Amino acid sequence: MVFKKKHKLGFTSSQPFDKDPVCFKVLPGVKDKLKVIPNWQERLRAAVDKLIEEAKIQGD
Repeated sequence: MVFKKKHKLGFTSSQPFDKDPVCFKVLPGVKDKLKVIPNWQERLRAAVDKLIEEAKIQGD
């Protein structure tokens, strides 16, 4: 099946993401608990951004 460019099907985003995901291990059961949280991916991205900003402030 060939898709036309700029189609509206599937995942679309106004903000491009890195092609390589960040992966990390969690304790058993955490993944299932995380997936039931509404908008968990966006909230996790925001938490990571906040963590990076805090590390920058402490590093100065």
